[in-house]
Amino acid sequence: MTPRERVIAALTHREGDKIPWTTDLTQVEREKLVAFTGNPEIVGTFQSHIAAVNIGTMEPCAGRPDHWVDHFGVVWNRTVDKDIGIVAEHRIPEADVAQIAPCIPPVDGAFNGRAFERLMALPGEPFRVANLGFSLFERAWTLRGMDNLLMDMVEAPEFVDALLDAITDWNIAAVRRALAYPIDGVLFGDDWGMQHGLIMGPRMWRRFLKPRLARMYAAAHEGGRFVLQHSCGDIHEVYPDLVEIGLNAHQTFQPEIYDIEAIKAQYAGKLAFWGGISTQRLLPFATPDEVRSETRRIMGIMGRGGGFIAAPTHAVPPDAPAENVLAMVEVFQSQPL
Repeated sequence: MTPRERVIAALTHREGDKIPWTTDLTQVEREKLVAFTGNPEIVGTFQSHIAAVNIGTMEPCAGRPDHWVDHFGVVWNRTVDKDIGIVAEHRIPEADVAQIAPCIPPVDGAFNGRAFERLMALPGEPFRVANLGFSLFERAWTLRGMDNLLMDMVEAPEFVDALLDAITDWNIAAVRRALAYPIDGVLFGDDWGMQHGLIMGPRMWRRFLKPRLARMYAAAHEGGRFVLQHSCGDIHEVYPDLVEIGLNAHQTFQPEIYDIEAIKAQYAGKLAFWGGISTQRLLPFATPDEVRSETRRIMGIMGRGGGFIAAPTHAVPPDAPAENVLAMVEVFQSQPL
């Protein structure tokens, strides 16, 4: 089977010849692996089954070292975190509907067609994904501020509705633009979870996010593509809602949070999971042999009957020893288990 065929088998709850896998690394961890192995192309040997390209742009800020600006005009300070950064400036200081429209960019100006063309040209037939990061709740708080947005859900719900509707409309237009390319799926990035439970709670999630997510997912499904959702943290309270509105796979699935055997049994045939290899505890703190053993165990549980894409639960952080990353990849590549 090709990598694409393995991923599609997993997403449609069928067992392929191997469990598909993918590996994402922070910039510093990538540099550590190159230094450890002496191979500048080491990551290319990992044979990840999924290749993604971002919808939207991120450009350096003129005259501001280590600061970047995204297509919504949000400035990110990357002086410490070189991969994402922290928001330096929120663009909507008040819960004022009139402040929303100037923050919504034209889709054409924020769409990098050349990146999609490079994705299409990749060899090896990977599963190709359009990644829309900071897609709804996160996009709203980058513009308004996390504390402010959560308070607005209580004190200014009409403003939150207007802001989320404007973001959703932009997302749908951007997704439809991406569907002009032969991608296989759309990955929406939007962190909702803490270590235990949802940041905004299930009631507010259903009130503000669920109906907009349903519209976004429908846009991808109307184009015949799979729908993938990234959210860190514990979001089990809304798994039934996500299945209801058409989610195919949740990424990232953190084993510290869930009873993986129970979740696998409950959602077998309904929801696929992407992740499972802990970047919080296993990869930073275990020995290589422990990484091999735990990776095999998780793949053995989650891979039964399909429905699983093996991967680190997030981009591998800089505190993970290179030996542990290589041990994980060794297990991925040495299947059958």
